[in-house]
Amino acid sequence: MDIPIETFTLPNGLTVVLSEDHTAPLVAVNLWYHVGSANERTGRTGFAHLFEHMLFQGSASVGANEHFELVQRAGGTLNGSTWLDRTNYFETVPSNQLELALWLEADRMGWLLPAMTQQKLDTQRDVVQNERRWSMDNQPYGTWWERLPALAFPTSHPFHHSLIGSMADLDAASLDDIAHFFATYYTPDNAVLSIAGDFDRDEARRMVERHFTPIPRGNGRPPLPDMSVPPTFGGPLREVVPDDVMLPRLFLALRSPVFGSERYYAASVAGAILGMKRGSRLYRALVRDQQVAAEAQAFTYDLSKGSDLLVLDVTARPETTVEQLEEVVHAELDRMVADGVTADEVARVVTLIETEMMVALQSASDRADKLSMFTTYFGDPRLVNRQAERYRAVTAEQVNAFARERLGRDNRASLIYVPRSADVEPTQSDLAMAEAP
Repeated sequence: MDIPIETFTLPNGLTVVLSEDHTAPLVAVNLWYHVGSANERTGRTGFAHLFEHMLFQGSASVGANEHFELVQRAGGTLNGSTWLDRTNYFETVPSNQLELALWLEADRMGWLLPAMTQQKLDTQRDVVQNERRWSMDNQPYGTWWERLPALAFPTSHPFHHSLIGSMADLDAASLDDIAHFFATYYTPDNAVLSIAGDFDRDEARRMVERHFTPIPRGNGRPPLPDMSVPPTFGGPLREVVPDDVMLPRLFLALRSPVFGSERYYAASVAGAILGMKRGSRLYRALVRDQQVAAEAQAFTYDLSKGSDLLVLDVTARPETTVEQLEEVVHAELDRMVADGVTADEVARVVTLIETEMMVALQSASDRADKLSMFTTYFGDPRLVNRQAERYRAVTAEQVNAFARERLGRDNRASLIYVPRSADVEPTQSDLAMAEAP
């Protein structure tokens, strides 16, 4: 599948990607800002996620929450999301409502600050803090989102701190802090606008130019500090978290080649062999055969800077102890390191991966998101058309080389949730981490 792609750049630096497809009378608008939690400074964490909420609170010509109302009344859907190194906002609307979506995005990019008030900040700060309580602090296993990167990256690394931010940092955020963060990162020269679906390219270009050209370019975003880390942890890491949970659950992270790099694809295939769907090694061995786990999967974070993470996520059955859970998961990794994988296994998961990619690209919203992603990270949206061939080029030998280099016991960081009543002794690595500055 080769999707059509055209690009142009406005004088203010906004990169625009168009992918015309008249299959369905829908059009997706997707705006990526190259800012995430990695861009936050110490003492002011959580700003990127806070802005995911603030950008729906009105701008110069749009009232608070009116963005949602206008899109939904037009028959569309919308949302936003935040990650470690990007924030995105997106709408999917009927074809004849494209200009509405573009106007809304342009109005908040260019004229959010005049409408920002202390009351809006206070309200959304409370919303974010309640979201943290609901989705993390009071959710079984909910804190894994912040604990695992904290375990896998050193304290000085931009990926170490919490994506959602700390309560104290959110409380300390002032209106001036928020205004400065917005003016620094939410600028056209730090953004990619992708449009996919049923539209006329010339008309769409005129709309984009009309609404986005008046927005001035920014003053440049501060560079990130050095993101590099050693390829492995250098030894096992282990953190035990007593929690209000019924079953032990293990999140095991391994440092892996960054997303989009030549070696990423072998790592991605290795992860799929381990934990993609019910035919994977982890599911077959731990859930079906040994019946020690209730669920088992593996996935990559798809980080394009410093180091990616390959994560194994395994939940124990009620009768399985923490020690048994760790033992069987480590045994499966050891088996892949020692025995490798077969060409048939590689072919099977490559087919699965390729099928999922092709299905996703049929959706205008997913297509627009992937175009924004490849443009933001690598400056080339056409890479979306080369992903299948890059996966098809992966060999069993490449996967086995990755396994030998990155799946060993010197590159495993284990985050283990246990019921509060469980009696689990910390290991030496637990103690070393607790004593580390």
